[in-house]
Amino acid sequence: MTRVLFVCMGNICRSPTAEGVFRKLVRDEGLEDEIEIDSAGTGGWHVGEPPDSRSAEAARRRGIDLDGAARQFDAADFDRFDLILAMDAENRRELLRVAPDDDARAKIRLFREFDPASNGGGDLDVPDPYFGGEQGFERVLDLVDAAARGLVDELR
Repeated sequence: MTRVLFVCMGNICRSPTAEGVFRKLVRDEGLEDEIEIDSAGTGGWHVGEPPDSRSAEAARRRGIDLDGAARQFDAADFDRFDLILAMDAENRRELLRVAPDDDARAKIRLFREFDPASNGGGDLDVPDPYFGGEQGFERVLDLVDAAARGLVDELR
């Protein structure tokens, strides 16, 4: 079993979107018994809240369900997960800051590193759509979908 955790700032836009997209791909590929998926936020502002309605609606239009409630990343997540995928460099820095050791730090990656089109370099951030318009949520879905497909290929 491979355990994957997606992390953004508040756990209401990007990381639940990544979780939902990846969960659908894993289900479509018949890998549900091999991959465990969750998401969290580095901050606790939205703990207990559902995914942002704009994220959920954009995902729903693509046949993807976003569910669950926001939670804050916990130090125990370093033990529970094999891969901890940050949505942007700022979240990655925060995760590295709280990582207890080199083993924990080795689990932290930027999610878009798995997007074959990124070639592992350049701007690997999934931009935060929270303060933008509808197009921001569509862009997040496009970026997340590409990275999620690369991640499935990598884990297969």
